[in-house]
Amino acid sequence: MATRSPARYRHVTFAAQIQRAVRQLLTILFCLVASLAAAEETGRPIRFGLTPVIVADQAKLLEAWRSYLQKRLGRPVTFVVRENYSDTMELIKHDLLDFAWVSDYPYVTLEQTHRARLLVTPIHRNSATYHALLIVPVADQVTTSIFDLEGKIFAYADANSFTGYLVPRSELQTGGKNPAKFFRKTFFTHGHQRVVEAVAIGLANGGMVDGFIWESLARLRPSLTEKTRIVAQSGEYGFPPIVARQSMSPTEAAAMRKVLIDMADDREGAALLADLNIDGFVDGDRHLYDGVLEMMKVMGEL
Repeated sequence: MATRSPARYRHVTFAAQIQRAVRQLLTILFCLVASLAAAEETGRPIRFGLTPVIVADQAKLLEAWRSYLQKRLGRPVTFVVRENYSDTMELIKHDLLDFAWVSDYPYVTLEQTHRARLLVTPIHRNSATYHALLIVPVADQVTTSIFDLEGKIFAYADANSFTGYLVPRSELQTGGKNPAKFFRKTFFTHGHQRVVEAVAIGLANGGMVDGFIWESLARLRPSLTEKTRIVAQSGEYGFPPIVARQSMSPTEAAAMRKVLIDMADDREGAALLADLNIDGFVDGDRHLYDGVLEMMKVMGEL
C-alpha cells in the first residue's frame, strides 16, 4: 500500500515549485527586458561630438565621414557640433554624447573627473603631437614673442582650449607675468579659426592657435592665413584626441576604435583622412598628455 506524503511536506514541495516557477518567469522577463534594451541601444544613433579642433564650414566632408562611419559600424551616427568646448564637455558629463573629438585640455579634465577615457589619437604629418602657434597681423613685423604684446589686445580661442588659452597664459605666468593683467584687453572668439580671422583683420594684436588648424586653413583659405604672421611655436603636445564617455561599453568603444584606426587601410577611408588633413588614427597613449596635465597643475586647474 502506497504511503501518502505528510501534508506539510506536500505544502513545502508545492511552495518550492511555485518559487521555481516565479524565478523562471523573472529570468524570462529579465532576458526580455535586456534584449529590448540591447535592441534599443543598437538602433539608437551613435552621438559623436565635434568641437573647434577641426576647421569649421566643412559640411560636405562631415556628411561623407558620417556616412562612412555608419556603414562600417552598422549603426546610425549623428554628429553633434558645438562651437565651444564647455557645451561638449557638459554633454559628455551627462552621457548625452558617446564620443567626441576634443582639445587636450578638455580631455585631461574629463579623464581626471572620470567622465571620459581616451580612445584614439590622430596622426598628422606622421606624428601624434602638435604645437601652438603665436600669430600677429602680417603688418606687424616687430613682435618676436608673446611678451612683446603687453598692453595690447589678445584673442583667446576658448576658456577650455589648450593651445588657444592654457598655453599662452602658462607661458606668461612662467615668465613672471600676470595673465589677468598683462594684456589691455582679451576676448574669446570660440574657435581657432575665428582667432585667425580676428588677427587677420586687426581686431586683435595677437592670438595663439592650434598649429593643425592654422595649417589646415592655410590649405583651404590661404587668403586668410596670408594676413597673419607666425611669431613663435610652442613645444609639442599630444594631438587633440577622440574620447569615449566613461560609461561606454568596452564592446562599443572597441568597435569605434577599430573603424577609426582602419580608415587608413581602405580607399574611401584614406580619402576622408586626406580631406581631414590627417594621416590616420592610432590607439591613444595617455603619456602624450602628461605635459598638459603638468601645465594644468601649475596653473591651479587641478
